[in-house]
Amino acid sequence: MSELYIGLMSGTSLDGVDGVLAELGASSCRVLAHASSPLPEPLRAELLALNQTGQNELHRAALAANALMQVYADVVQQLLSTTSTPSNQVIALGAHGQTVRHQPQSHGGTGYTLQLCNPALLAELTGIDVVADFRSRDVAAGGQGAPLVPVFHQAVFGRVGETTAVLNIGGMANLTVIGPQLGHDVKGFDCGPGNVLMDAWCQQHLGQAFDANGAWAAGGKVHAELLNTLLAEPYFALPAPKSTGRDLFNPDWLQAKLAAYPDLAAQDIQATLTELTASSCADCANSYAKDSKSVWVCGGGAFNQHLMQRLQTLLPRFTVQSTTVLGLPPLQVEAAAFAWLARKTVLREPLALQNITGAQGPRIAGGIFPA
Repeated sequence: MSELYIGLMSGTSLDGVDGVLAELGASSCRVLAHASSPLPEPLRAELLALNQTGQNELHRAALAANALMQVYADVVQQLLSTTSTPSNQVIALGAHGQTVRHQPQSHGGTGYTLQLCNPALLAELTGIDVVADFRSRDVAAGGQGAPLVPVFHQAVFGRVGETTAVLNIGGMANLTVIGPQLGHDVKGFDCGPGNVLMDAWCQQHLGQAFDANGAWAAGGKVHAELLNTLLAEPYFALPAPKSTGRDLFNPDWLQAKLAAYPDLAAQDIQATLTELTASSCADCANSYAKDSKSVWVCGGGAFNQHLMQRLQTLLPRFTVQSTTVLGLPPLQVEAAAFAWLARKTVLREPLALQNITGAQGPRIAGGIFPA
């Protein structure tokens, strides 16, 4: 029996909040509506600043979480209004929150992952049960806490008799590889930076939030030596399971690498950063998805025409296409995933993430905050 759930996602790119209202069943996912809202610039700046240590962090983080819930609630209202759906018909909403620190399996043991969220406030604002804090249980069970979306990819994109590769390019990039057998063995991990470095460099030099269609990068030249320097980052050589975030790949990391290349043109650096994303993702697909014929791309990177062209060039054995072809547009995939994950939590169904995050066994993710 299908039921209504809402999924909300604000990703590492910090470009806004995406939400979907979805009709979910045991083996079905039908998106009824999609809505989005940009983050107010002061909130975006504060969330970005909170990725680094600073003065009065706890107070600022709490206020930022409250402000983010207002944006989440606005997106929920858009979804309900667009579909004329009463809030009491929605079983629950899954709210990812905003990742500001991600350091699993570190600091001598478990480590932690931190997503700013105030699910109690969101339940008050929307009148809907809220499921949140999806990643912490996986980390507590010895896992990376990320990525979580491969189990959703497995459910909606897996095909018996085919190996399926799904590449999500948000702020970070992660790859899902779904096996061809009934039950679909699945692997997934973070490849490295997706849009995060490209967006930061574009904003610094053009004052624009992102490089539309990759046009600026397309007009530059890839600097091979710099590219090799960037790819020498040890993270890229780590075996899966692995995950990463702004804790590693951030403007300070980039500036340290650029110190040896003081005379490079800004546009050439943008071209090289785009090639970094394309190359690291292509290396992962070539290594882990050899049996797949296609790479299905979702996330904001699917709209970067130059990046998609570079992926296709670097992956000649694959057809590189947007997940729109599969019936789920790129900006809806992660929000739909958190609606699906919320349903799993409500039904107390554990997620088998051992091959994805390295967790010790299946665990029920997320906590429920009743309306």
